[in-house]
Amino acid sequence: MDKKRFYIFLVIVWYLLKANTTFAYTHADTLRGGNGTARKWWDVKRYDLSVELDTASRSIKKGVNIISFRVMDRPTGQMQIDLQDTLKIDSVFILNGRHRLSYTQDGNAWFINTPKDWQPASEYAIIVYYHGKPRIAKLPPWEGGFIWTRDSTGKPWISVACQGLGASSWWPCKDYQGDEPDRGMDIAITVPGKMTAVSNGRLLQSVPADNGKTTMWEWHVVNPINTYDATFYIGDYVHWQDTVIGEKGKLDLDFYVLRYNEERAKKHFAVTKQMLHCFEYWMGPYPFYEDGYKLVEAPFLGMEHQSAVAYGNEYKMGYRGSDRSATGVGTKFDFIIVHESGHEWFGNNITAADIADNWIHEGFTTYTETLFAECLLGKEDAFKYTRGEWSNIRNDQPVIGDYNVQDEGSSDKYDKGSAVVHMIRMMMDNDGQFRELLRGVNEDLRLRTVTENQVEQYIIHFTGMALGPFFNQYLRTTDIPVLEWYIQDKTLHYRFTNTVDGFSLPLYVSGGSRKELIRPTKEWQSVPWKRGGFNITISEDFLVKLKP
Repeated sequence: MDKKRFYIFLVIVWYLLKANTTFAYTHADTLRGGNGTARKWWDVKRYDLSVELDTASRSIKKGVNIISFRVMDRPTGQMQIDLQDTLKIDSVFILNGRHRLSYTQDGNAWFINTPKDWQPASEYAIIVYYHGKPRIAKLPPWEGGFIWTRDSTGKPWISVACQGLGASSWWPCKDYQGDEPDRGMDIAITVPGKMTAVSNGRLLQSVPADNGKTTMWEWHVVNPINTYDATFYIGDYVHWQDTVIGEKGKLDLDFYVLRYNEERAKKHFAVTKQMLHCFEYWMGPYPFYEDGYKLVEAPFLGMEHQSAVAYGNEYKMGYRGSDRSATGVGTKFDFIIVHESGHEWFGNNITAADIADNWIHEGFTTYTETLFAECLLGKEDAFKYTRGEWSNIRNDQPVIGDYNVQDEGSSDKYDKGSAVVHMIRMMMDNDGQFRELLRGVNEDLRLRTVTENQVEQYIIHFTGMALGPFFNQYLRTTDIPVLEWYIQDKTLHYRFTNTVDGFSLPLYVSGGSRKELIRPTKEWQSVPWKRGGFNITISEDFLVKLKP
């Protein structure tokens, strides 16, 4: 079995094991996934993270995080900070003071005992010192953690990917998707010698330290950022810059690749400008002009790290040279560049407050592949591509997971989620309005954490369509609607089965030279079918089964 096939095999096994395992949610799941009493009274305003790595022992020699926050409600006396159990908090202080705070540990949650005189509407900051060996990734980015490897010349190549596992696998924070630092964060990574450390946002400085034995690289992020998006890449990188004139003016582009890949990367990454123009046309301005856009070669497949997109697709077209849609269209572009960059709009700009709703990230972003294919090749090929991806839908469990317990639902959030977006487009039957929907949601929900209901209601209000049952059908059940039909006495009779109450879709039914728009429900309906033939087909742009 070659390397690529073995890799795909491992991913499939991982998903199958997950899908066929019965989970009993634990106290730890609730602490991690819920906005509990030790979390909800405070709102993160900013993180200032500094980490010194010891590459020899594969550990964090010294870590410091300043957590600035606003008191939203009367404090409960405890503040939950998340840091996973391979790491250890050494001490916690109130910033700008000598007041040391005591704490207790409950698994991966640490409860800081806070002063009783902290007042609502006021801002405070604590400083957390920690160290330890972060979890090593088993199958990044799906089973994440630190990646300690070497490039083909034997030089260290180090990074982290922690979506799902959580940012608390390497730094102390409120590891909860519903609370992002409103004023961004600074990330300082200290590495041995003259190694390059790339992170999110813009480079402030690189400073030699410890008599030249180490170098500290400090990066500044202006915008709110998901904690799992905060990252670093360490290696023998070569760097070049470029700009693109976008809808908000000049957007700075930065590229970091392994030194020996510079020539091939400059050719392969040339598509970036075309892609960003395409995405801005469909979804509005790139959300993070202040922080710029970076594409960074990574020692794993890829991740949507905000303003520092991870690229590890081996400079191949498609998904490591393969076509997820099995249509031939998917090898016309680099899947990872397009998909992970699409997350800048859905996932990074608009973030689901609970990971149970991460179809908002993955479904819309999977559809950005279709949008780019349309810019590149035209609508016919783009629609062929998106329908081809539907063959990956498994219907193993509902797309939306369980709330408040760190449950991300089914892997169908990618392709079935994309099908939901495509079907909304088909029901709107107006590409101009569909484009305005995508642009509007990215503007009106800009830099926000949102609930599933907020997104649903936005779409319902914008389209004027009663889409509640539609969302329930495709996101909250595993049932695919079945259109039953028969022809009798020159009349076509039809109804939906396997649907939730109130479900309906506008479908074009064709037979012979006849084409008719119908709106099936659970009740039998009929339409005259003279000269329509004795067999029918329906639009392939809807995820519906046909049963005579």
